[in-house]
Formats: sequence, C-alpha cells, structure tokens
Amino acid sequence: VFIGSLMTLVFGVLNLIVAVIVDTFAENRSKDVETRAHEMEVMELEEKSILKKIFHKIDEDGSGALSFTELESGAKKVAEFSQWLRVMDIDDGDLKQLFEIVDGDGSGEVDP
Repeated sequence: VFIGSLMTLVFGVLNLIVAVIVDTFAENRSKDVETRAHEMEVMELEEKSILKKIFHKIDEDGSGALSFTELESGAKKVAEFSQWLRVMDIDDGDLKQLFEIVDGDGSGEVDP
C-alpha cells in the first residue's frame, strides 16, 4: 500500500513537470511564430524595394510602365533581373505568360 501511494505521488509530480515543460515550449513556439511572421514581412519589403529598382532599370523609355519588349530586353540585359527569373525558374517561353499574368488590366503594359 505504501509503495502504491509513493508511486502515485511520483507519477503525479512527473506529470506536473512534463506539463510545465510542454507549456513553456508552446509559449516559446507562439513567440517564434510571431517573430517569423515579422521577419517575412521585412523580407517582403526588401524584395519589393529591390524589384522596384530593377523595374526602373528595365524601363527603357522612362514611362513608368513596362511593355513586353522592355521586359524581354531587360531579361537579357539586366543581370539582377535575369537572376531573379532564373531563381523563379522562368525561361524565355514563360516570360510572355508571366507578363500576361502581371498585366492585369490587359493594357499591354505593366505598371509598378
């Protein structure tokens, strides 16, 4: 009887310790998710800034909008842009399709 009571007490204490550890990790995980979300927002802003600079380099006529010809020319002449396309696995054949997707209003030009 004494050993049974002692074992119940030991398992109860161990269960309490495990509960505290699990709770601590859950709290840290929620903080980590918030931190990761913030990091993703910062990365998105940085990437948009880089893309805006690339956009201005590609805009040959300075109109503030890109035609498909400018986009195609920029893919060959602007190293940063061709690297982005390579990373996204977009080749010359996919470039026209990308342009049509980004040209939401069908004007034949992509606005920033």
